[in-house]
Amino acid sequence: MVRLNFPSYAFRFKSRENKMLVFDIIRKKYVVLTPEEWVRQHSLHFLVEEKNYPAGRFLVERQLKVAALDKRVDVAVCDPEGKIQLLVECKAPEVVLNQKVFDQIARYNWEARADILMVTNGLNHFYCKMDYDKGQYLFLPELPSYTEIR
Repeated sequence: MVRLNFPSYAFRFKSRENKMLVFDIIRKKYVVLTPEEWVRQHSLHFLVEEKNYPAGRFLVERQLKVAALDKRVDVAVCDPEGKIQLLVECKAPEVVLNQKVFDQIARYNWEARADILMVTNGLNHFYCKMDYDKGQYLFLPELPSYTEIR
């Protein structure tokens, strides 16, 4: 896998049926290691280890209803009441983070109404704070820690 623009983390790998698997620290199981999964696993470690988001508040690859359609969010972090505070969209490193990617997370957030959005392909990361009163988002230079968004 390609080196990503995240700190180094200690991942656990294994091989099964000629497929490489990586241990997911949130789902507590091995998952198939795809380029997008590589980015997701780095993002999870980053959120837990660097930004102190509690592992027990994560939703990974969960369904969310968007305009009567079931969509799957990559990562969401909820507050103690279950409201999504952070919504993360992970793309493979070769995927360019363009308007189409931002439109996708914006559609998901229409229902989720998260406070913060993160979009990453592992090489580039964008963080936005939502301003629902003005109907806009503000780009942030870095992702707030868990205590900063509470």
